[in-house]
Amino acid sequence: MTEMYDEGVVTEVIRPAAIIPEESARAILVELAIRDVQNGGVWLSDPSRWALYDSPWIGPNQPGESQLVGTIQVAYGTPTRYEITVYRATVTRRGTQMGLTVTSLCDEALGYGTLSLATCPRASLSNPPKPFRF
Repeated sequence: MTEMYDEGVVTEVIRPAAIIPEESARAILVELAIRDVQNGGVWLSDPSRWALYDSPWIGPNQPGESQLVGTIQVAYGTPTRYEITVYRATVTRRGTQMGLTVTSLCDEALGYGTLSLATCPRASLSNPPKPFRF
């Protein structure tokens, strides 16, 4: 956790949020599962975060020397039931040393669904509500 506050860590809020359509979302989730760190891959995913490591783990729940290089914050089932929203990404100091950027991190995951951060559909932003005045 202390690495999150170290120099070289880059966090970016994705505005407007990237919306992964259903077909691409399914493909991405399958590929992340196939490339799981406990399966010889470099991804660890859960319903709120996709994490990329620099090497596979040595065993179940045993990262060994593997280091976190970046995370993508996601929300499943939004804006519709089968879509995924990407709203924040962080590249750790180790990821920065490897030349990773927020865009390249997102593009790696989104690429499994034939998308990139630049081509991914975006959430529509509405105007904020007017302030309440008595």
